[in-house]
Amino acid sequence: MLKVDHIAVMNLENAMRGARNPLNSWNRIDSYYDENGQYILGENDLSLATRLCKAGSDHRKFIRQIFVSVDITAPLYWWKEYDTYKVATVANSTSTMHKIHAKPFELADFSCDQMSEQTLQAMQQVIGWLEALRLRYVQTKDKQDWLDIIQLLPSSYNQMRTCSLNYETLRNIYHARKNHKLPEWHVFCDWIETLPYAAQMLTDAAAQ
Repeated sequence: MLKVDHIAVMNLENAMRGARNPLNSWNRIDSYYDENGQYILGENDLSLATRLCKAGSDHRKFIRQIFVSVDITAPLYWWKEYDTYKVATVANSTSTMHKIHAKPFELADFSCDQMSEQTLQAMQQVIGWLEALRLRYVQTKDKQDWLDIIQLLPSSYNQMRTCSLNYETLRNIYHARKNHKLPEWHVFCDWIETLPYAAQMLTDAAAQ
């Protein structure tokens, strides 16, 4: 299970202006803000962006200045792989250390959508024991109960992080993970495809 919320794409105007700096071609800027405040690339700017992205990483430096903020909820096993992408990323996560005992454990807290029926039954037993430990810890504050929760917690536990990253990082993620065997990566890559001008700057679909 993976979901994205509170998506913001920023600095497209400044990034495109910077893309024209090498040839001093600012007079060809034809982009504009629409009635909803969204920055719309004109024909000249979109053509330039497509050519630069197709030409390689040295030429598409401008997409490193297009920033994205997004809330991602995903299981710990997915975050372990996401953490490979440490360049130009920042994340603030919900805390298992401080808040793991703050609410009852329930099946919805875990990514179980790919489990077999037999494994799901075993998972429910684990969740039941985690909840028993949580209730005991809330009552007694016995650190052993807290340690038991932390070390027993399955990697399918869902964590939410507010992430900031740029288009170059998203491009690298997309091309590295779009065919990955984890379903969560397919959901994430499908989301990348919905971002503004993804076909030209991120997925290369416009160049095919």
